[in-house]
Amino acid sequence: MVQLVSIGNIYHGCMQFQQLQYFVAVAETRHFTRAAELVHVAQPSLSQQIKALERELGADLFLRARGNITLTDAGEALLPLARRILADADTARYEVQELVQLRRGRVRLGATPSLCTGLLPDVLRAFHDRYPGIQLLVEEGGSHDLVRELARGALDLALVVLPLPTPAPALSTVELLREELVVVSSAEAPAPGRGGRAVDIADLEGARLVMFRHGYDLRELTVAACRSAGFEPEFAVEGGEMDAVLGFVRAGLGVAVVPRMVATRAGLGLRVTPLARPGLQRTIALAHRSDVAPPRAARELQRMLLER
Repeated sequence: MVQLVSIGNIYHGCMQFQQLQYFVAVAETRHFTRAAELVHVAQPSLSQQIKALERELGADLFLRARGNITLTDAGEALLPLARRILADADTARYEVQELVQLRRGRVRLGATPSLCTGLLPDVLRAFHDRYPGIQLLVEEGGSHDLVRELARGALDLALVVLPLPTPAPALSTVELLREELVVVSSAEAPAPGRGGRAVDIADLEGARLVMFRHGYDLRELTVAACRSAGFEPEFAVEGGEMDAVLGFVRAGLGVAVVPRMVATRAGLGLRVTPLARPGLQRTIALAHRSDVAPPRAARELQRMLLER
């Protein structure tokens, strides 16, 4: 009676991966000595492993006549399954090596819109040039939203504004940079303040501000600075994201307080005026969950951001 070999027998038995390699080598060469040379092992060791595999399966795999090696029915049944297992193992090895060597994978990065406009383009271009096979998924949002997305595992890394909103989940943060804020106005409008080279926050009293939406870090920082200077800011228009705010300023609707990096990249149609000392700054940090290490690709992007 012929004992059939099934994939279940192979996966649930105690056979070694190496034994399947030896079996396929003998099946393809129909010669024990040539098979041993092919897999770089001594012929007696290969023969012992084939016999151990046959004992494990409870069936002979080869008919051994002098000078003639042929497969038994059990061997014929095992051969395509063994080839499939070896091919799957090669594929798995390749996939892992691709990830380890950063030829494939993804990074899910969150950032505020101003950082997407000012900081990230150059860094992401450098990362993409070095690791073109890594998929970059960028989510724009305020720090409150990004912290929430980090906590639920939807992001690997996020660029957030310090201090973190409270209560905040357990995150690891490292300070990345301190952004200087400036005042932008339409190039065709009069300079803000008293027309000097720098303006105080107090000079914005009575000015019409183009203001970001609620929950936006720059909105909260600007409004707090105005109130500390003793006045309530007036809004010409409010509720936009960074691109909309810059567009409204270009159109002459009012002035806005934005990071210098954004103002520098904004191009024609804007006048950039610094704030007088001590000015305004915000601290940007790179954050990830403290209970889970970021994937390899995310750690590499983290390194590039910190070393930029």
